Amino acid sequence: MFVKINGETQYLWRSIDHEGEVLESYVTKKRDKSAALKFFKGALKHHGSPAEIVTDGLRSYPAVKNDLRIEDRRKMRRWLNNRTENSHLALRRRKHVMQRFRRIKSLQKFASAHANVHNHFSSDRHLIDRQTYETNCSAALAEWQNFMA
Repeated sequence: MFVKINGETQYLWRSIDHEGEVLESYVTKKRDKSAALKFFKGALKHHGSPAEIVTDGLRSYPAVKNDLRIEDRRKMRRWLNNRTENSHLALRRRKHVMQRFRRIKSLQKFASAHANVHNHFSSDRHLIDRQTYETNCSAALAEWQNFMA
């Protein structure tokens, strides 16, 4: 995903788990091998080595795969990347409401905080019944209020 900051294009890298929760957010000025290497090293360091890594068709990913030894776990097929693209929607909505970010640091802070809040409150409504959903929402809100107090 790209974001304009004071007229300059910045790139937001995000790693998403199999449930759609945001694990890692990272902002860079370029979308090249060195940026991909830094992002992957940080994500793999914090969250371990996954069984498979789904990416889009960016050419910097194959350049990095040899350095990190992930060549056999990288998947890239049509529609596999939809979970990541859909996770960007909530951030895009917020970005449009706020109009723009003025600094990279503010975008990085917002992306990290937004991911944590979104992960905490989002629940898969389509997978559970109404009563369980309401119980989970109430528990999440109570936990949030205790955290903020």
